[in-house]
Amino acid sequence: MHFLALATDYDGTLAHDGFVAPETCEALRRLKESGRRLILVTGRELVPLKAAFADFALFDLIIAENGAVLYEPRNGTETTLAEPPPHALVERLLERHVEPISIGRVILATWEPHEREVLAAIHELGLELQITFNKGAVMVLPPGVNKASGLRAALRHLDISAPNVVAVGDAENDHAFLGACGCSAAVANALPALRNAADIRLTRDHGAGVVELIDAILCQDAHILPPARRGLRIGNDADGEDIYIEADTRVLIGGDSGIGKSRFAKLLSERMVERGLEFCVIDPEGDYEDLDHAVQIGSLATPPLPGEALRLLHAADLNVVINAVALTLTERRQLFADLLPAITELHRHTGRPHWLIIDEAHHILPAGHENVHKLPESIPATVMITVSPRSLAHQAVAAAETILAFGKTAPEVIEIVAAIQGRDVAPPVACGENEALCWFVGEKVPRRIKIDLPQQLHHRHSGKYAVGDVGVEHSFYFRGARGSISLCAHNLSSFLELGYQVDDETWEYHLRAGDYSAWFRHVIKDEALARECEAISFDRSLSPQESRRRIREAVGRRYIATI
Repeated sequence: MHFLALATDYDGTLAHDGFVAPETCEALRRLKESGRRLILVTGRELVPLKAAFADFALFDLIIAENGAVLYEPRNGTETTLAEPPPHALVERLLERHVEPISIGRVILATWEPHEREVLAAIHELGLELQITFNKGAVMVLPPGVNKASGLRAALRHLDISAPNVVAVGDAENDHAFLGACGCSAAVANALPALRNAADIRLTRDHGAGVVELIDAILCQDAHILPPARRGLRIGNDADGEDIYIEADTRVLIGGDSGIGKSRFAKLLSERMVERGLEFCVIDPEGDYEDLDHAVQIGSLATPPLPGEALRLLHAADLNVVINAVALTLTERRQLFADLLPAITELHRHTGRPHWLIIDEAHHILPAGHENVHKLPESIPATVMITVSPRSLAHQAVAAAETILAFGKTAPEVIEIVAAIQGRDVAPPVACGENEALCWFVGEKVPRRIKIDLPQQLHHRHSGKYAVGDVGVEHSFYFRGARGSISLCAHNLSSFLELGYQVDDETWEYHLRAGDYSAWFRHVIKDEALARECEAISFDRSLSPQESRRRIREAVGRRYIATI
């Protein structure tokens, strides 16, 4: 489920003339039987609400007095969220013959046209209070107290994320809490301003409109929202049409190293922040160290601890980057295995994290390791980033629903996925700079789209090349001219160490063949280092010992702080 709860207003929305129809109560029961929660958000005080609505216990929580009181029907617990109205204000209004007046735990309410007398009394007494209107009602509350603040308290109590809540209302005081949710709806009898601002304009009024909304949630879930509201905009196609990644979608991003995959992932993270969606990044190579709007655990020298990661993930309104650069490949896979069940359970109950981004996904879900760390169905919103789908577990590739391919190998990426999934696809075309091929699995023709650029620049983290693990496919292998040895350097530190261990013939063979400069250029992504190494390789007067020393110095000048 995408939407985990429904938050509804009472008067004018759920109720007509103060009463709720049996059909509306039945629809509420059906929604609750689906495993979703029900939250009532009303301007009423609790006592008159209970007298009017016999089925109030259907709700998991009730926010009364326009956000000032939290009530739990299951056990009768009542929590006041603000200070009561000052006695001096009540006395001043009585002196001014303002009536009727209703005094709750926090709220003080009357009716139009007494708003001027109320405002004058507040001004005369020098009080810091606010006035809220509700179809003729005049409600006085402490500053910052409204239906949105009350709903936030309810969602903290239930541990549910606001983007996973649908809200429905009809009047002025519903604007705030409708805007705080992932989907807003207005019944047909709602004020025009509220209907115009809502995501969904229901065709039926009062409780019948709520029944209409519940039927839509049960049938369509996230698809009750238009794509522009439920998806993440990533760019536009040749016709200028905006392209969105749908909510709760498995995304596979593929293409050569260094052509924009991680930069695109940063764009996605920005789009998630714009939507109020929380994300978790599994970062094997330290590419997201400076990611905006996120907290990082783990570093070049310090491995991330599963307990610390889960503590942060359980905190609402927090995005987490789990930097695994200090771990070996085996340790990274074990970390993922330790975290995945807990992340799955957290997502199922709260909706958080809304997206799981797995960079260098072949480190975590490698080909040949089928049935290991399989992504569960309860975390559908996953972004897997890899060089080639061939290096990724077939189960992960088969589950992908949206494919984004970058660089010269983009057509090949699409064709590999189509072959693994057993689908027919039109021959993909090549794409250029800041472009990608986007294939929504099931469509016949992939689209070439112009990709939006992230606001934050993408900085490749040099430290991962110094002491991290670039992966089996990117490691440097000392083999010698005859292939008589096979020593693997998975970072610059191990490269320098092994370079002093191999015999002079092997060292010279790779140096003169340009293998070192090619590795620095294409894997380490350091063009200056590659050129300096090329100059060393061209100087035949240098002994093996001297060429080792000079290459070590060249590496040390750039990465001395991390080696």
